[in-house]
Amino acid sequence: MGGLVLYGINYAPETTGIAPYTTALAEHWAESHRVSVVTGFPHYPAWRTSANDRRMWAHETRNGARVLRRRHYVPSRQSALRRAAYEASFLASGALARCERPDAVVGVVPSLSGGVLARLAAARWHVPYGLIIQDLMAPAAAQSGISGGGHAARVTAVIERWALRRAQSVAIVSEAFRPYLLSNGVPAARISILPNWTHIRGPSADRTATRIRMGWRSDYIIVLHAGNMGLKQGLEQVVDAAKAVPVGLPVRFVLMGDGSQRALLEERGKNVGALSFLPFQPEAEVSDILAAADVLLVSERSSVVDMSLPSKLTSYLVAGRPILAAVRLDGATAAEVTRAGAGVIVAPDSPGDLLQAVGDLAARPDAMQAYGDAGRGYAATALGTSAAFARADTFLAGLLGPAERDLAEA
Repeated sequence: MGGLVLYGINYAPETTGIAPYTTALAEHWAESHRVSVVTGFPHYPAWRTSANDRRMWAHETRNGARVLRRRHYVPSRQSALRRAAYEASFLASGALARCERPDAVVGVVPSLSGGVLARLAAARWHVPYGLIIQDLMAPAAAQSGISGGGHAARVTAVIERWALRRAQSVAIVSEAFRPYLLSNGVPAARISILPNWTHIRGPSADRTATRIRMGWRSDYIIVLHAGNMGLKQGLEQVVDAAKAVPVGLPVRFVLMGDGSQRALLEERGKNVGALSFLPFQPEAEVSDILAAADVLLVSERSSVVDMSLPSKLTSYLVAGRPILAAVRLDGATAAEVTRAGAGVIVAPDSPGDLLQAVGDLAARPDAMQAYGDAGRGYAATALGTSAAFARADTFLAGLLGPAERDLAEA
């Protein structure tokens, strides 16, 4: 049984973003390996920790994985300096975590410090390390709209390149990331694809009953955005589209979740009748709520191209509703929606086009059904847990040596 140390700032009980994937991988590997996870206290997507938990560290065991939590700074508002403090504080606290010597180390990016900690730990223990890239950090700094992002991107690029260059294996969630890695000197043979999978169950509740419970009228087109409300989502375009809904048109935009920009969005959308906000809902109910909507919305700033692939897409696809993506046509998100045949792409930062696309979909119920069916089918065939874990085992086997590789390929 090989030992593994995994560094990643997001982990259960966080239920959105990358935490569910990091948690599932750690717990899967813990079935056959000794796994320790160095992580933070829960803080995403609200960007705040529990006011009742002031511990500086905590140890626990979750489904076979030993979890070592370390306190770090959590910025309630985003800027390049605050993000740097967030990264640096986890880097410092994570480096102090005491783990049994492993046979390999894995870092999850973001955060950037997850990658740095992986390389430092691997050098200290003289073992190989691998990285799982959920977001590209230098492009994220440049594309997300964060204050001071241009300078931060240049500094981040240097650190990111340093973390990448010595990694034995680098797994990416989107093929759109591959050119960036190649340009930073990562050999093609070390790059593998590890797409995120559908980590929530399919919908099971009666759709009409769920709409009644949510207060959604049966004759209204509900356009739902679920998940983080941060800078890169560019949700101002959704608020402005809601403002443009003509009086009497049965369209309602719903923003469900939390994030650094929620308060600003609520202020921008004050007294807009075609717009409503919901908090995060219990994880067990999310799939039924998504399926009860008419259209599931992905929104990104026009500057976002290849920095990330929204984790919400897997949940959207399994819900079986058409996806409307207000994103760049040449970006990673558009490529995934198109590959799945699950919806429509419109230009970002164009509230008028967004609203028009909603009307066009509503006028084509057969097309809406076809998009939803295609998305559900794609999730079932391409984004299953078994296939994802098999890829993850091959990735880990590449770090742990020939014996592990033979086992993974058997």
